[in-house]
Amino acid sequence: MYAPILSTKLSIPVQRSHVVDRPRLIVRLDEGMYAKLILVSAPAGSGKTLLVNQWVKSSSIPTAWLSLEEADNDLSRFLTYLCASLQTIFPKLAEGIVGFVQSSEPSPVETVITYLLNEISDVSDHFVLVLDDYHLMTSEVINQALVYLLRHIPPHMHLVMITRQQPKLPLARLRAKGELVELRGSDLRFNSPEISEFLDRVMRLKLSKENIALLEERTEGWVAGLQLAALSIQGSSDPNHSMETFSGRAPFVLDYLMEEILQGQTEQVQNFLLKTCMLDRLCGSLCDALFDVGEPKEHQSVEFTGQEMLEWLEQANLFIVPLDNERRWYRYHHLFADLLRKRVHQTSSYAGKAETVLSVTEIHKRASIWFEKHQMELEAFNHAVAAADTYRASNLLEGKGMPLLFRGGVVPALQWLGSLSSAELDSIPSLWVMYAAALLVSGHVVDVEPKLQSAEQALQDMGPEQIDSDLIGHIASIRATLAVSRHDADTIIAESLHALQYLHPHNLPIRAATAWTLGYAYQLQGKREEAELSYLESLANSTQIGHHIITMMATLGLGNIQESNNQLHLAAESYQQVLNMAGKPPLPFACEAHLGLARVHYARNNLDTALLQGQQSLQLARQFVQTDRVVASELWLARVKLAQGDLHNAAAMISRINNTAQRQNFVKELPDITATYILVLLRQGDLEEAVRLSWDRNHTFSQARVLLKQGNTLQALRIMESCLRLAITKGFQDEQLKATILLAVIHEEHGNKTKAIELLIEAMTMAEPAGFIRVFVDEGIVVHSLLRRMTARADSRLYLLQLLAAFEAENIRREIVGEESDIHPCVSKLPIDPLSARELEVLHLIAQGRSNREISEILHIALPTVKGHNRIIFDKLQVKRRTEAVAKAREWKLL
Repeated sequence: MYAPILSTKLSIPVQRSHVVDRPRLIVRLDEGMYAKLILVSAPAGSGKTLLVNQWVKSSSIPTAWLSLEEADNDLSRFLTYLCASLQTIFPKLAEGIVGFVQSSEPSPVETVITYLLNEISDVSDHFVLVLDDYHLMTSEVINQALVYLLRHIPPHMHLVMITRQQPKLPLARLRAKGELVELRGSDLRFNSPEISEFLDRVMRLKLSKENIALLEERTEGWVAGLQLAALSIQGSSDPNHSMETFSGRAPFVLDYLMEEILQGQTEQVQNFLLKTCMLDRLCGSLCDALFDVGEPKEHQSVEFTGQEMLEWLEQANLFIVPLDNERRWYRYHHLFADLLRKRVHQTSSYAGKAETVLSVTEIHKRASIWFEKHQMELEAFNHAVAAADTYRASNLLEGKGMPLLFRGGVVPALQWLGSLSSAELDSIPSLWVMYAAALLVSGHVVDVEPKLQSAEQALQDMGPEQIDSDLIGHIASIRATLAVSRHDADTIIAESLHALQYLHPHNLPIRAATAWTLGYAYQLQGKREEAELSYLESLANSTQIGHHIITMMATLGLGNIQESNNQLHLAAESYQQVLNMAGKPPLPFACEAHLGLARVHYARNNLDTALLQGQQSLQLARQFVQTDRVVASELWLARVKLAQGDLHNAAAMISRINNTAQRQNFVKELPDITATYILVLLRQGDLEEAVRLSWDRNHTFSQARVLLKQGNTLQALRIMESCLRLAITKGFQDEQLKATILLAVIHEEHGNKTKAIELLIEAMTMAEPAGFIRVFVDEGIVVHSLLRRMTARADSRLYLLQLLAAFEAENIRREIVGEESDIHPCVSKLPIDPLSARELEVLHLIAQGRSNREISEILHIALPTVKGHNRIIFDKLQVKRRTEAVAKAREWKLL
């Protein structure tokens, strides 16, 4: 939404050809190339921006320039412009960040700055980032971002800060380390030679040395005061005499100069200045809108266009600054604008004899209309607020198709809504709802419900014909979202259905969010088909309108459903799609995508990758407060540790996770924690505690495992057969696969060997399309024994070899980490380097008499790669030929 005005903020201000050279200060700025920060801090009108601009133009170093304004105190807006400014010199830098700093759930600022610094570290060239008018940044979080940036700034990046006030930065520390170059007001004061050159060459005034000295004394070398004084005497027939009568200091000097400057201009110029000074930035078309240019001649109040007047003001040196090289956008010198605005408010309005009086309110209203017409809704909203046009501001806040809250408008919305009285909010109940939505987006969850109740109370005081059903639907949708964080399925469904009942069919932003909350509730209830349909509806609506956050949340939901349907390939694609959309650094909720990928890679026995994904999930989950996402991420890290044979650390992690979940009542995570905890207890030999926990938590799978360990295979069979029937009835394919494998193990131990083989073949048929490995390996020696007996009869030869290779690799790996193996004790005595899973696959195919080319086709790897594996296998087995390799492998029971 900021695209139309980005260039006006990011372009380096155009340097005028007639600027006083200040080599003494340019040298000081050059010294800054050895420092982290160049601070140019001085009062208004000291020539700070002009000096830095002059230095930039004289230097060959790449420079990114960002001119700040009060509206940039919104963190997402500030970061958006910061990245865009850097892209003016490094176009590919931070491409993935822009869409997310504007999102409804922005990342922590340290995370964003860390990502930005990582990107910058890949840049080899020295460069400068200029932040102009930093004193307008009052946001503490933005200041923290700059503190963090300075603390970790790479040596080839140099920050220049132009400000009227001393920033809240660790300046003392930077000074002590020699990392700071400072230019203060006293440094920027013009000395006598510079004043003389300024008056002579820039302002074209010839003054005596005495009057130059007098001017220096009275203005103290303040460049704005010099320019104001020069403008006041430019039209005099005797400039020296006028200078002699010039006296007084600020603020009296400013009042005097304003009178002189305004009275020296034509009525048209005066009128233009006093009407347009309310605007933070100007362009010809915007000015025309204020003066009705474009209307029929008889209705026009001026004989010039806005662009013509702006160009004339620039040529007249009348405190106007071009913001781009095309001379489309301008701004007034800040001090000049402040003085003009003061004048306007003192007189309530100012117009020439023939001019139509135009109030400040009308100026803001017309500006708001213009900005809305040009798709700059945030600026339109700000001017509507300044015009005290509550209804217009409300409509702009609600947006056309997408609320302004989701497009970087949260901070100004909260500021405005917080400034309104209860009576004003009651007069437009939708404002209460937008207030609640803004609080929800900004993370102030506890304050949301009172605003919704105020909205409902205001609606009760209205007639039925005045109540907007969309508003009732929006209230319910917000309440459904609040219930999501509590995993309260019943409340989510009730509020979501209530919302959908009242929401207008074209209200896609809220309908998309509501469909997602409904899908999540269905997923919690185990209604997977209903959940999938809701997620698909949410995804369709959010994609259509560009609701980025809901698109990602719906895609995550679909990934969960695909994973539970054993569609690991589709699930992995969905999770990766979310990460691609989440940018760098990703939003905290992207922890769910990393956690999903951790589960997928674990299922495929890619333990190292699963561990990495789990760690990334945990890192993001820790950015939440009081959430079960940290527990969920730590649980899967413990599962990977357990699979890798690190029983000691896995046990410690699970014990801590279990205590945390119990203490904070994370009910949703308890079943998975219980299952993993019991696995650890069984591996540790603590059968008594495993029995107690499995029955206390009523975890049927764990009960069957405990009964199997106790030798009670008959009772274990009853439990697992019941579990399998239930999984088939509900269509829970993930549960069906796990139950079938465990049931095969129990039948084998019970003596039903034929039934065990049948069940395992059935499980392999379900598992092979998705590439499941770990679900078999985790069941240990019994499954491995069944697989070895199947080698002569199974149809899925390649998949069987892959599973056997995984078991062999698991055996060797456990020997490496020092854990007792439960598959082949003899493997621990192998006097060889361990064979990888891929090498074991190749070895099995060699034993079948397959040629190198056949192995290449079966395993989908290049022929040279097969030959490479052969050489490694021969070296590890200490043989030279295939026949010798097969013989030694059989001797060591690798085949």
